[in-house]
Amino acid sequence: MSVLCRNCLKFWKESSATTAPAPRTRCSNCSSPKLVHHDELADLSLAHMDCDAFYAAVEKRDNPDLYSKAVIVAHDGARSVVSTCCYIARMSGVRSAMPLFKAKKLCPEGVIVTPRMEAYSTASKQIHALFQKLTPAIEPLSLDEAFLDLSGTEKLHGRTPAESMAWLAATIEKTIGITVSVGLSYNKSLAKLASDLDKPNGFSVIGKKEARSFLAPRPVSDIWGVGKALNNKLSSEGITTIGQLQHRDESDLISRYGTMGSQLFYFSRGLDQRVVKANAKAKSVSNETTFNVDIGDFDVLQARLWPLCEKVSSRLKKSGKAGKTITLKLKTSDFKTINRSHTLSKPTQLAETLYNEVTPMLRKIMLGKKFRLIGVGISSFGDLEDADVPDLLGRDNGKIKEIENAIDKVRSKFGDKIIGKGRGLPKNKT
Repeated sequence: MSVLCRNCLKFWKESSATTAPAPRTRCSNCSSPKLVHHDELADLSLAHMDCDAFYAAVEKRDNPDLYSKAVIVAHDGARSVVSTCCYIARMSGVRSAMPLFKAKKLCPEGVIVTPRMEAYSTASKQIHALFQKLTPAIEPLSLDEAFLDLSGTEKLHGRTPAESMAWLAATIEKTIGITVSVGLSYNKSLAKLASDLDKPNGFSVIGKKEARSFLAPRPVSDIWGVGKALNNKLSSEGITTIGQLQHRDESDLISRYGTMGSQLFYFSRGLDQRVVKANAKAKSVSNETTFNVDIGDFDVLQARLWPLCEKVSSRLKKSGKAGKTITLKLKTSDFKTINRSHTLSKPTQLAETLYNEVTPMLRKIMLGKKFRLIGVGISSFGDLEDADVPDLLGRDNGKIKEIENAIDKVRSKFGDKIIGKGRGLPKNKT
């Protein structure tokens, strides 16, 4: 049995014989109770790290007055949803993506804090810089979580991957001021599952020998990729635990659930061949807004499109990206999501081009409907050199690019609100 102290990082082995005394509960070096026991602790090298209630944690770090309070991060509006919340708020039943009005009913003492994306982005960059000290094999999933493959790093750091991850968690808490949870295993799906087992500030391990028996009694929703719809379908067919999938043939699962059936077959057995994709890049850039009241007026919705297009364009320019597939997203008053896309022949990063593409999509979709949300996105990134090249038959595209570049330069010096196009001005209609 290998043992790791997460406090002082001492690593040692204890006898696993049946006649041996009970496993030690405190570190012999520092007396900390933060010990991790596992037979395969020295052999596992694939980790998933997830920050604990990331946005809320940053808010509490920056405002100590919030430390013991139920913090709910959200834009305060009648139609807003919770971005995230601290664990105190979660004890009252508040969850991410929950309508804010419902969160307020569940946790009336909760403190609503407006999201500060720049602060979260800064903390994320600091965390990712620490990742780089451990391994180049990093696959970010979001601002606050990532996979790390530490295979072959033992000689480089003079410690096991488990010790490196304990060092990482302790360093993030000490230098950045937030806690993280770590999952360590031999593949991605199990590492991800392990990181959720002991939050917050947890460190959990799932080894090869125990994987199948460990998974058997757990709900099928624990399998990567099983969302609400598939979970309901499996449940309607009498499949509620992962162990029930372990007794099904792959061909049977594929015939019932398509390509997802193969994933159910392998993941239920603790088998996952996916590798950590180092330097994985974002596949899309998007921005959306939820309205306080449903909107069915085309002119009002069209006016809401422009600031979204500007935000997406700004993010594209800052990240040096340009895309070809432009998507309009709408959510109806009865929560039905509608997506419409169009692919350009050349990539773009111009707000004007985005706006000109999504406006006719919106006009076609309207047909008397009312909407509670509207969003704009772009994907299928291409070479920046090919983006927004002036048309041989006209120079409009070149002029648009020059105008936007000029606006961007002014805004970079004096702020986003100092200059803009006329369509960005407030309309009389609400």
